[in-house]
Amino acid sequence: MNSIILLSVLGLGNLFLGFRRSNRLLLPAAMLMLAVVFGVNFLDWGTSQSFFNDMLVVDNFSVAFTGIVVLTALVLLPFSQKYAQDGEANLAEYYSLLLFSLVGAIMMVAYNHLLMLFLGVETLSIAMYVLAGSDKRNLRSNEAALKYFLMGSFTTGILLFGMALVYGATGTFVLRDISFAVQNPVNASLTPMLYIGMLLMFIGMGFKVSAAPFHFWTPDVYEGTPTFFTAFMSTVVKAAGFAAFLKLLVQAFPAASAQGVWLPTLTAMCVLTLLLGNVGAVTQTSAKRMLAYSSVSHAGYLLIGLVAFNGQLEGASANGLFFYSLAYSVATVASFGVLKLVADARMREDYNGLNGLAKTNPLLAFVMTVAMLSLAGIPLTGGFFGKFFIFSAAVENGYIGLVVFAVVMSMVSIYYYLRPIIAMYMRDAEDETTAPPVPVTGFQSAALLLLALLTVVLGVLPGLVAGIL
Repeated sequence: MNSIILLSVLGLGNLFLGFRRSNRLLLPAAMLMLAVVFGVNFLDWGTSQSFFNDMLVVDNFSVAFTGIVVLTALVLLPFSQKYAQDGEANLAEYYSLLLFSLVGAIMMVAYNHLLMLFLGVETLSIAMYVLAGSDKRNLRSNEAALKYFLMGSFTTGILLFGMALVYGATGTFVLRDISFAVQNPVNASLTPMLYIGMLLMFIGMGFKVSAAPFHFWTPDVYEGTPTFFTAFMSTVVKAAGFAAFLKLLVQAFPAASAQGVWLPTLTAMCVLTLLLGNVGAVTQTSAKRMLAYSSVSHAGYLLIGLVAFNGQLEGASANGLFFYSLAYSVATVASFGVLKLVADARMREDYNGLNGLAKTNPLLAFVMTVAMLSLAGIPLTGGFFGKFFIFSAAVENGYIGLVVFAVVMSMVSIYYYLRPIIAMYMRDAEDETTAPPVPVTGFQSAALLLLALLTVVLGVLPGLVAGIL
C-alpha cells in the first residue's frame, strides 16, 4: 500500500517538474523516485495487511512481484536518456504515465477482490494505450495505439462480463468467497454460468499476457510502439499479468482445477502459445518483431507454471513463476535497451542493423549476447534456471508431455536467438569503413553492465532468490 501511495504522489509531483524550462532533471528525479519506492516496498516483507475492506492484500507474494515491476522500470529508465537530450516536450507526462501504470501493476499483484483487479488492469492499460501512440508523427506508432486501444477495450469488456457472470453464480467478488462458493454451490443450475464466466475471464487475462490465440495484436503493437515503451510493455505488463492470473487460479478457482474444469483450456492455451510464439519468431526479419514473438513464447513457458500450480501462493510453481518473471524481465530489458541504442544510431531495427556491432561496440554486443542466451535458456544464465524451475514444478505434478513439448520449442528458439549474435560477431556492417560506433553514455553502459551481471548472477547463484515465496 505504501508503494501505491508513493507512486501516486510522486507521479503527480513529477508532472510539476515538467514546468521547468529544461527537462534534464526529469530522468534522475524519476529514477530516484523509483529507487525510493523499491526500498519502501520491502518494508512490508513478512507482514500481511489488508486495505479497503480486504479488497487489497499486501503480503510476501505482492511485495515480491511489486519488486520485479519496480526494479524493471528502474533499470529501464536510463534508455530514455535520448528523450531528455533531444528536449522531448512531453517527457514529464511520459514518466508520470509510467509511474501511474506501476500503480495499476501493483493493484494487479495485490488484489483480493475482482473489482480491484479490474481497476488495476485498466489503470495499467490506459497508460499503455497512450504511450503506445506517443510518437505522434510516426504512422506505425499511431497504428499501434489504435490497435492496442480497440482490441484492449474489447477484451476488457469480455473480462468484465466474465466477472459479472462469476458474481452472478457465486454472489461475491472476493477471491476466497468465490472459492468457497465453487466448492459448495448453493444452486447447481448456476454452474454453467460460472464456467462461462471463468472462460471469459481467461480470455481477458490471456490478452493481457499475450497468450495465444489472443496474441495477434502483440507483433504489430510492439513494432509500432517506441522501443523504450515496448520494453516496459513486454516486461512489467507480463509480470503483473501472470501474478494476477496465478492469484486468480489459486485463490478463486482451486476447486475448479480439482474438478478439471479449466485445466484443459489452460493447457491448450499453453501449447498453442508455445507453438505460435516460437514458429512466428523463426520467420521474422526484424529483430524487434522477433522479440515480440519471443514475448509470446515466454508467455507459453509461464503458462506452464499456471497449469502446474500446487494450490497455494507459496510453493514450487509460484517460486518458479517469480524466478522466471525476474530472469525474463532483466534479459528483455537488456535486449530492448541495446536494440533501442542501435536503432537510434542506425535508424533500423532489423538483423542487419546489428551487423558488425561487436567491432564498433563490444559492450553492446556482449550484453545482447548474454540477454539472447538467457532468453534461450542456456546454462549459466538466469533464463536456464527460470525454465528449470518451471519445468520441475510441471514434472512433479505429472505434466511430462507438456514439458517435453516445451523443451522441443526451447530448442527451436535457439535458432532465432542466435541470429542477432551471428549478425553482431560474424557479419560486417554494410558500410564497414564509415559506420561509426553507436553512441552510449556512461549511465547507459552502467545500466547494461548491471543487467548482464544480474542475468549471470541469477544463472550462477539462483538460490539467492529461488524459494523466496
